[in-house]
Amino acid sequence: MNWSLLFESYANVFTSIQVIGMAFLGSLGGILLGAVPGMTATMGVALLIPFSFGMDLIPSIALLLGIYCGGMYGGSISAILIHAPGTPSAAATLLDGYPMCQKGQAGRALSIAMFASFCGGVLGALVMTFLSPMVAKMAMKFTSAEMLMLAFFGLSVIVSISGKSIAKGLISAFFGLLLATVGQDPTYGAKRFIFGFRPLLSGFSFIPTLIGLFAIAEVIAGVERIINGEEKQQKSEEKITNVLPDFSTIKKIWPNIISGGLIGTLIGAIPGAGGDIAVFVSYGFNKSSSKHPELWGTGIPNGVAATESANNGCSGGAMIPLLSLGVPGDAVTAVLLGAFIMKGIQPGPMMYVNELPTVYRVFAALMLANLTMLIVGCAGVRFFAKIVSLDKKMLYPIILVVSLLGAFSINKNVFDVGVCVLFGVIGYLMNKFEFPLSPILLALILGPMCEQNFVRFVDVNNGNFWEILHRPIAVGFFLVSVATILFSIYNQQKINKKESENRKKANGEVSRIP
Repeated sequence: MNWSLLFESYANVFTSIQVIGMAFLGSLGGILLGAVPGMTATMGVALLIPFSFGMDLIPSIALLLGIYCGGMYGGSISAILIHAPGTPSAAATLLDGYPMCQKGQAGRALSIAMFASFCGGVLGALVMTFLSPMVAKMAMKFTSAEMLMLAFFGLSVIVSISGKSIAKGLISAFFGLLLATVGQDPTYGAKRFIFGFRPLLSGFSFIPTLIGLFAIAEVIAGVERIINGEEKQQKSEEKITNVLPDFSTIKKIWPNIISGGLIGTLIGAIPGAGGDIAVFVSYGFNKSSSKHPELWGTGIPNGVAATESANNGCSGGAMIPLLSLGVPGDAVTAVLLGAFIMKGIQPGPMMYVNELPTVYRVFAALMLANLTMLIVGCAGVRFFAKIVSLDKKMLYPIILVVSLLGAFSINKNVFDVGVCVLFGVIGYLMNKFEFPLSPILLALILGPMCEQNFVRFVDVNNGNFWEILHRPIAVGFFLVSVATILFSIYNQQKINKKESENRKKANGEVSRIP
């Protein structure tokens, strides 16, 4: 590590008005784009790459990294306020974020999400700065065997996010896995379950399905409540005196922020993984290790902190294989790879030899992007929190229109709008019968990854699956997965038993009242 060059690079970045301006612009654009369901950070980075043609490398990278970090936090805004994740990485944030909003703590939830995103992003940037070659070397040991067991580990988290009924959670997950098989086989291209309907060749798009299950389902349920006269107008009477969490809250959530940031960074560094996997893994791990797992999902700050630190930790993690090996860690860094090549720089091992000043400036630009995201987020918290005060008769049509436009914008395809509406109805019915929706999303993310790597591994080893026992990392993931499942089942049984005892106690007290 060349310390003098590192400090010089940080000084150059943090004193450049152009770089700071681009980082602020990117953060603002990323937060606004991320808050709109369907407008992902990847889309934002891709849209603004043409505007960076005439810039120097570092200002343009600062702009794109600002969008990346801002988009990660922005997705939590709609997840918390309207039960519609703006980005896939915010899908787990709504598990506790939206219940906090329903309790009248929208501003608090947003400030926790913003602070956790900042801390997770800084942690990811620090790991990227000091450990990137080592982490990249470890990540590149991941073959199809390790990726298969990583996917299995992700699926094991389903038990911990299933809520009161593990059986219903597993049914939801199985439904998600079935949906993941629709379309062309990812390895051989065979057509499956399309019934001659050509739009199904590419399967069900993830973003329209996500928007439908959460946003459209919430709109349908809200309209039903309005018709039945059960909808209560929520007013934002919460006084937001501090846009950052208070010290007592930080004291409670800092272990979740640290663990979430590290999980996000490590999973982000694995090519092909990403924030949408990291957030669920982080949520499941933190819930399982909590002293009060029964409170998770009811609206506690720890749940928001665990997921938001993980998705922004991924930003630093995904940059590690990009800079060290020239291999993008996720969809956003794949677009960033194009930006580097456009500027005449080829990321990879030789970049640390021939372009070391540039590498250090990229490190500094990511740190700056997280800082500007925090500042822009602080300025917007009070404004965002007021959204819940809008009249629901006006808010639901706005959510519906924005959600349908978001579903359409992914592939510019009317079929995706139909998918969005269909899954809105499915999500509404599943909510009515208390089937959790998050396992469907996790299965849709990990199902294809699991299938593809299983087929690849079996093909490479001539049908001998047991060769996987010679892969220590894969075996380690399998053992951790089994331990996670058993511990989650034990935890849920404890929670159910405690709730049953509380109900009996409450019924006994009621029966004694004359």
